Amino acid sequence: MNSTPAVLALGANLGDPMAALKGAIAALSQHPKIVITSVSSIYQTDPVGGPEQGAYLNAVLLAQTTLTAHALLDAVHEIENTWFRTREVRWGPRTLDIDVITFGELIATDEVLTLPHPRAQEREFVLVPWLEIDPAAMLPGVGPVRELPAAKSFEGVRLIQALPFAELQP
Repeated sequence: MNSTPAVLALGANLGDPMAALKGAIAALSQHPKIVITSVSSIYQTDPVGGPEQGAYLNAVLLAQTTLTAHALLDAVHEIENTWFRTREVRWGPRTLDIDVITFGELIATDEVLTLPHPRAQEREFVLVPWLEIDPAAMLPGVGPVRELPAAKSFEGVRLIQALPFAELQP
């Protein structure tokens, strides 16, 4: 069966965010239909939008999957739920958030999933780690990630741990 490349963004700012990111990456790497091909460093980032809250830890990973886009979304929601993710406040603090940023070249919108992620091109906490692991990254329907204004801004983005998941690297 053919696999599709996907970009996933991870973030957390409640509980033990580092443990949540490591746990999520481990869970994704153990999924039989997901192969992680690269993981960014961990970055500390200022929250964007929503209520007043603490800083986030963020990372981006590249994967290959034989899941459909919706099945991948279901899989990441299951992992979020193991970290007691709640969805009570839009852009509120969270124990774990995993966003599907891209799924191959798919450009689509339905009631549960928009691809590419509708706000990815505005978010330094997605673009900076993504470019670290894929300098030639392309956002479908938009163009090269490196040319996006948010990709050139490191405002509110601080490197915390360089390539902490080397054991998951190919």
